[in-house]
Amino acid sequence: MKIVVMCGIGLGTSAILKVNTERALERLDIDASVLATDVAGVRAAAADAQVILTSSELVDAIGKTNADVIVINNYFDVDELVVKLDIALGS
Repeated sequence: MKIVVMCGIGLGTSAILKVNTERALERLDIDASVLATDVAGVRAAAADAQVILTSSELVDAIGKTNADVIVINNYFDVDELVVKLDIALGS
């Protein structure tokens, strides 16, 4: 399973979201690769992704995708990630 986390420029914010997504997946006992990307690279990165995590401001930049797009309100809130990934992945 592949999960893509996306931020505007691909610097610190995506790294924070990547680490916290990995923590959430550990809590859910789900094995997945998590890839951080920016707006420019999201289409290529998400071509085979099951889930894309991003902020509400960046959803439109994703374009057409077969992945579930999940809006994250607080990149630091691992509990929010756990709840939203659990719903999306149906674990």
